[in-house]
Amino acid sequence: MFKSGFVNIIGLPNAGKSSIINRLLEDKFSIVTSKAQTTRHRAHAIINGKNFQVVISDTPGFTIPKNKIHEYMNKKILSSFKDADIILFIVELGAENRRDNQLIEKIKKIKIPVLLVLNKVDKVNQDILEEESKFWSDEIENIETWVVSAKENFNIENLKNRLIELLPQGPRYFPDDIWTDKNERFFANEIIREKIFNIYSKEIPYVSEVITESFKIKNKILRISSMIIVERDSQKGIIIGNNGESIKKLGSESRKNLEDFFKRKVFLELNVKVYKDWRKNSNQLKKLGYN
Repeated sequence: MFKSGFVNIIGLPNAGKSSIINRLLEDKFSIVTSKAQTTRHRAHAIINGKNFQVVISDTPGFTIPKNKIHEYMNKKILSSFKDADIILFIVELGAENRRDNQLIEKIKKIKIPVLLVLNKVDKVNQDILEEESKFWSDEIENIETWVVSAKENFNIENLKNRLIELLPQGPRYFPDDIWTDKNERFFANEIIREKIFNIYSKEIPYVSEVITESFKIKNKILRISSMIIVERDSQKGIIIGNNGESIKKLGSESRKNLEDFFKRKVFLELNVKVYKDWRKNSNQLKKLGYN
């Protein structure tokens, strides 16, 4: 009997959703930073086995909409309830805002299996763990709770085995030699964007988008040309930095990660362009892939 299904991961920003996916996949799939709202697009990671296929959906963190891009991200999260066979609801242990969450009422109403995953157990003491476990068992009746640490890879393998147990009987949705439904340009964009989150502060990571315009192999070298989109000229200046030092650092660090990811020598060209208030403009968002 072959088992397959869609496991959709939801939660608040910075709960550790992407880190958990990377651990389940045993590879780097989603970008991970210490800043909230790093994930913007819904992407599928695929775990293949002899008798099973798990299709895991990474979604943005649910947030109060402040612009068009937040509305887009929340729609992606809510749509993930419709095509799921299993829901993983990720909660950061010790997070103050965990209970002010519209997702709880949504979860209470669905009929498919829901696993509550209390992440970052390595950061809390036993009292906090017991208090939060009790809160969730009282809040959501008969919820199946898992305590994990994505950082320390604690209890992740057991969680994966449980997901496989819960899978319904079904077909192989994707060929068994692929691990994602996204193309190579998507991952180039995400790797560069991850470095923007790591290198720059304040509003810069949130007003930036990356579009790879050229992606080709020539003389065994992967040549990538990517455009960094920002909202204002002042932000463009910050991305570039004095004498171009900041964008040089961004290019150097991105190139190293791109070479690790694609397993070949990379030549990376970065440019910066201003799309005024692109996060609030529906037409611009569509052009940038938010549709």
